[in-house]
Amino acid sequence: MPSVDFLKSVPIVRSPRVMQLEGLFDVAPNKESRERWTADLPIEDRIWNIGLIVGPSGCGKTTLAGELFPGCVAGSFEWPADRSLVDAFPEALEIREVTRLLTSVGFASVPSWLRPFRVLSNGEQFRATLARALAEGACRDSGHNGIGSSAQKPLVIDEFTSVVDRTVARIGSAAVAKTVRRLKQKFVAVSCHEDIIDWLNPDWIYEPAGNLFQWRYERLRKQSTENGKLPTKPNRPNIRLTVCRVHHETWRLFHRHHYLSGRLNRAAVCFAGFIENQPAVFAAVLPFPHPHRPGWREHRLVCLPDYQGVGVGTAMSEFVASLFRASGRPYSSTTSNPGLIKSRAASKKWIMRRKPSRASRRRSHNTVSNALQRTAATNRLTAGFEYVGPSRPHEARGFGLKIKS
Repeated sequence: MPSVDFLKSVPIVRSPRVMQLEGLFDVAPNKESRERWTADLPIEDRIWNIGLIVGPSGCGKTTLAGELFPGCVAGSFEWPADRSLVDAFPEALEIREVTRLLTSVGFASVPSWLRPFRVLSNGEQFRATLARALAEGACRDSGHNGIGSSAQKPLVIDEFTSVVDRTVARIGSAAVAKTVRRLKQKFVAVSCHEDIIDWLNPDWIYEPAGNLFQWRYERLRKQSTENGKLPTKPNRPNIRLTVCRVHHETWRLFHRHHYLSGRLNRAAVCFAGFIENQPAVFAAVLPFPHPHRPGWREHRLVCLPDYQGVGVGTAMSEFVASLFRASGRPYSSTTSNPGLIKSRAASKKWIMRRKPSRASRRRSHNTVSNALQRTAATNRLTAGFEYVGPSRPHEARGFGLKIKS
């Protein structure tokens, strides 16, 4: 098991101010300052993916992490000042692997991928750094057999979530945890913030301040016993998404993150989802004038980068679809997002009407059809789906939508 027992010392230059300080606080004169750490982490006793070293500043988290996992602490990366974010990832990775990894940590904003790292927001930089650390860790430990290869050494991230606000930190932790478990990697977060514990859901927690190590489930079992409740397995906290019908102007908060176009059809019915009173996701719907099955189609769906990776976009899309299904008319959606295609293909709430393919632009005598074809994708794979999940007639009335009588 990883264990350490070491002493760190630094010389003290006894300057006039130092000697005055010794006199003021009755401190014994010393030639050096010493601090000793002892730690034993029985992490080889069980299979694990995620660990957390947590505690207040100055308790030795960073020092201990470096000693416990030598050579595993991710350093500061160099990012090209004038090149796109994706160009900074290991050359051994194919672009599909890079984009898959960025998406998996909750950073699925294609326009932002094209920008240099230096111009991204703190939240975007946080996700990008995690994605690159996971990528380089996988390449380092597996000799690059592809993302998802077994990595023997843990990846250690110091100051985890320290540079982002706490809402972004919690949601980002959940997205990272899901990715690490999917890739079957070992990941250790070093942080002074305990609010991420339930979201990161680590297998073990070590607190240097009290030299306390606990497996996560045992910690929950102890807390449950003290509260007189039966222990339960750890689960990520629920996210409360408040959906409102909004004006078209709300689109300006989201438009730059849409991977196709920043334009919004003025005929669209618009909705926004809020998390802790902050805008997080946007959806817009248009009438679909099909000659045989007229209905509705999803026009825009954008989740802000800070809220990606935990299913907020999927939840918003399905909720809005359920509102319009109450009209008795079909609700369809076409997407090229690989994650969304995979999710919908596995869901009982959607039926794939068209497998991933490149749309053709055959001329039609129908003016409306030609207008729709001009917006169709011809240079990328898209898939078509129809929502067949439950409808919400009561909620639809509340949003002012007409429902089937």
